Amino acid sequence: MPKELEPGSHESPDDSSSTAHSLELLCHLDNTAHGSTACVMWEPTGDGKKVISLADNHILLWDLQESSGRAVLSSSASLEGKGQLKFTSGRWSPHHTGTQVATANDTTIRGWDTRSMSQIYCIENAHGQLVRDLDFNPNKQYYLASCGDDCKVRFWDTRSVTEPVKTLEEHSHWVWSIRYNHSHDQLVLTGSSDSRVILSNMVSISSEPFGHLVDDDDLSDQEERRPEEKSQEPPQDSVIATYEEHEDSVYAVDWSSADPWLFASLSYDGRLVINRVPRALKYHILL
Repeated sequence: MPKELEPGSHESPDDSSSTAHSLELLCHLDNTAHGSTACVMWEPTGDGKKVISLADNHILLWDLQESSGRAVLSSSASLEGKGQLKFTSGRWSPHHTGTQVATANDTTIRGWDTRSMSQIYCIENAHGQLVRDLDFNPNKQYYLASCGDDCKVRFWDTRSVTEPVKTLEEHSHWVWSIRYNHSHDQLVLTGSSDSRVILSNMVSISSEPFGHLVDDDDLSDQEERRPEEKSQEPPQDSVIATYEEHEDSVYAVDWSSADPWLFASLSYDGRLVINRVPRALKYHILL
């Protein structure tokens, strides 16, 4: 990216829009020999020199060498067996020092160790139909979310994959995209071809399952409650809001990397919608 467009530069976005900036090509990832690419993932930790691509039934780990302007294939693995052996999506875990990747093909989710390119877990029939997207909980290292063509969203503990930890059935058509909030992992976004974006509060399986509980010492004499009221119930999982600004299938949702309360959704007709987490919930989480 041009230096003047990098964060911290003095040029405002309005100024830069008047002139077209050309991007500098640092490296070329030649993936054609392995088939059509389903997705490419940056290494979430480290120096950003490693990339994984999923092409047909191959998972490929690349080492980006800017000096030579090309990517070198450092290791790979392939799906073998019967059925639909084409990867549809993948996600590189931000935990375990960047050594684990989750992939989806057909109705199956698999975990891989990038050091040996061997399979570490397999969730067969994770969804009734095709698995569309995956995301790791940023704060709980073993928790993985998935969504698919069965209209469901599922949450998994990769240490025990026989049953999902939780299942949501709020959408009425294929669920294409799922994203955890980077800071507050109880906030989960999903986008579907029912044209809706749903923001859910999955507090029971978050890193703060009891929310923010008031300490008894904080209560003044006037606020002193009866003993039976002191046992505060943990917050319940719920749908926070359903956004219906789109008129076509929503293919992607994502959180802002700069503002934890801001998120965007993109639909097939090219409409990009930016929304905020409701203020009341924001202050409930913070305070």
